[in-house]
Amino acid sequence: MSASSAAYRPAAAMLGLSIREVSQALRDGRVSATELCRKCINQIQRTRYLNAFITITEETAMEQAQKADSRLRTGKPLGPLDGIPFSVKDNFCTENIESTCASSMLKDFAYATLSFLRSGSTDGVFGPVRNPWSYTTQYREQSTEDPDSDWLISGGSSGGSGAAVASLSSFLALGSDTGGSTRNPGSLCGVVALKPTYGLLSRHGLIPLVNSMDVPGIMTRSVHDVATVLRILQGRDERDSTTVQAPSTPTSLPEHFDIRDICVGIPKEYHAPGLSEDTLAQWSRVATMFEQAGARVQEVSLPHTQHSIVCYHVLCCCEVASNMARFDGLEYGHRSTVDSSTDAMYATTRHEGFNNVVRGRILSGNYFLLKSNYERYFMKAQQMRRLITEDFTNVFRSGIDVLLTPTTLSDAVRYSDFIREDNRTRSAQEDIFTQPVNMAGLPAVTVPTALSRRGLPIGLQLIGQRLQDWKLLTVAHWMEQQVSFPMISFHSDADERELERSVRERTHTIGS
Repeated sequence: MSASSAAYRPAAAMLGLSIREVSQALRDGRVSATELCRKCINQIQRTRYLNAFITITEETAMEQAQKADSRLRTGKPLGPLDGIPFSVKDNFCTENIESTCASSMLKDFAYATLSFLRSGSTDGVFGPVRNPWSYTTQYREQSTEDPDSDWLISGGSSGGSGAAVASLSSFLALGSDTGGSTRNPGSLCGVVALKPTYGLLSRHGLIPLVNSMDVPGIMTRSVHDVATVLRILQGRDERDSTTVQAPSTPTSLPEHFDIRDICVGIPKEYHAPGLSEDTLAQWSRVATMFEQAGARVQEVSLPHTQHSIVCYHVLCCCEVASNMARFDGLEYGHRSTVDSSTDAMYATTRHEGFNNVVRGRILSGNYFLLKSNYERYFMKAQQMRRLITEDFTNVFRSGIDVLLTPTTLSDAVRYSDFIREDNRTRSAQEDIFTQPVNMAGLPAVTVPTALSRRGLPIGLQLIGQRLQDWKLLTVAHWMEQQVSFPMISFHSDADERELERSVRERTHTIGS
């Protein structure tokens, strides 16, 4: 074993701790915040080949860690997250930090960040994000191909956040969820991802994509950690008029919970075409697990599910077209050098700044919003959205506490296979289980449950009632304890080869 590999083992042990465990270690003095921050930065550098990070605020992070150490030494931490490094998706405003939004439109913009990625985190101007499970012992033992070509997508669009948590580079990450953008990568990267009730977390600072569906998402490696972060972030914010008062919650999730008081619904419409055998088997296994533990499990119907993806597409494009109108090259962001006329500058700025996916959504949205089409598309989509919401309301009124569904159709696909299909087709496939929740404003969480036959994570989704996020997480915590999902284990040979290649590339860049 090389020296670098030997040093990696204890670092991985520390970075693999839960937020609760590492928070206690900080308070006990077993590790300092600066030491912990350095370990995370080293892990980010070590796994740079994943392309999970656009900006690393190393100097700022170390300064903040030193301040956290001072508070911890005096026994006055700010809270359970004080001293713990975290990551933020590149579509949150970050003061005095360059915010690229993984887009040419805001490539040099220093105040906010915006991600124009799709369901695989493959379209960013800085390149695709690689799934950390591409380089694990579990997957590499099943694959005979070169890791440089046989790597997997991380899901999206919060794929960078999912990869950061899964690769042990960060203890938690914030993402955004418009139609499944945290739950999709959460499932594919083997981490827990919560889409909270709409309005429970402030959207202030989150650059809007689809205002009526966007919510900040929380990604960690355990349900208990998600609950810890949620309890800190939830509640009313005077800078976001859509926020609501958070219900009173206990300090932590119960370690022991009587699942016999819970009724679990299984939506029959979620037996979708293309659902993999592995995912179906896990869905059935976990449903049986609930039943054998004494919970009531029954099939339910959400009859308008079949129309949800089309409804979501129309509404998404309409709001995207409206929100993207602000990027005209005048006030901030990219501005074209073409200055023959104002119209020419507008057109070339938007052509250069937006990729094909964004331009396609803008064109579609403006078409749906034409006076001649408004009633036919936008109004009908809004009516269908109400019916989809009523489907959930009726099911929960019947006595169902949570719904159990797949999160994605299958485990993570290879990048080379993913890019063969067009964006619209992929979005329709990958968002089928997740986007109805956004239209209804309900909370949902994906929990990793097992590895597929390929050695890759499979996650299942639990959907709860509005503002009952804590109850949802309590059930998810119980489920997590029963399934015992394995910790990620990097394949040493692949890890060392990628490390050496990364070092060579950095050396070449510095030398040039």
